[in-house]
Amino acid sequence: MSRRVEIVEVGPRDGLQNESVSLEIDQKVEFINRLEACGVRRVEAVSFVNPRRVPQMAGAEEVMAALPRTSGRSRIGLVLNQRGWDRAVAAGCDEANVVVCASDGFGIRNQGANVAEQLAAMAAIAERRAAEGGPVLSLTISVAFGDPFDGEVSQDQVAAIAREAAAVGIGEIALGDTIGVADPWTVRARIEAVRKAAPDARIRMHFHNTRNTGLANAYASIEAGVDVLDASCGGIGGCPFAPAATGNIATEDLVYMLDRAGFETGLDLDGLIETGRWIGERLGKAAPSALTRAGVFPAAA
Repeated sequence: MSRRVEIVEVGPRDGLQNESVSLEIDQKVEFINRLEACGVRRVEAVSFVNPRRVPQMAGAEEVMAALPRTSGRSRIGLVLNQRGWDRAVAAGCDEANVVVCASDGFGIRNQGANVAEQLAAMAAIAERRAAEGGPVLSLTISVAFGDPFDGEVSQDQVAAIAREAAAVGIGEIALGDTIGVADPWTVRARIEAVRKAAPDARIRMHFHNTRNTGLANAYASIEAGVDVLDASCGGIGGCPFAPAATGNIATEDLVYMLDRAGFETGLDLDGLIETGRWIGERLGKAAPSALTRAGVFPAAA
């Protein structure tokens, strides 16, 4: 099998934002450098949110300024509004990932805005990018499978947001299982619905492993033809505004599964395991990924 699967590393943003320990700027930069040394080419490096609400994400501009500019690598900044977009542009991000929540309950608690307000912000950012230039623009639809406050999220809610994103020219749409409630069958159905709503968009999937279905959902996505998946080295992270949220699927666990099946990721699995252990030490705990505990099979001689 020679099919390539692209992994977008989100550990420096989604991984760190829910941890009790806030890393120093130089530690965040070292984390990103270590990941890129493992072959990561797209990394969600920073988040342009209010540091009073998410103190772990403070210092976004300083992190971007400290990263060496290297061709072939894309540093992504998460943005929620036009203020975040301005900061991402000024910081020199290669990509800006706009987040729109699939339902009002989480949107109001997480972003202080309902879905309609978030869609208006997304459209305004897309309009400005078309007129002024700037980073490549992508969209993540968060709580795309369930909202911790509003409950079930329908397929129609997600498809409607994807349709709006396609209408303003966003070329990549990620479906985020922010609280880890998805199942493989719903994943396949939701991918097909988004394909119909935004036929020209590239689909990316973002899974949390809260209920131990993350890798099964990643498998279902790949079987449905998706070639881009988010993952967090060490399996760290979660969302500070979602009760009981845990980290994303671990990058090393996902790479192990794909490597065993013969897919190409371009990532150094041993290096990822070492980095997962390293970030766990920085955070004062063992990283939750399976590969940091069990290692690869077969083991090296």
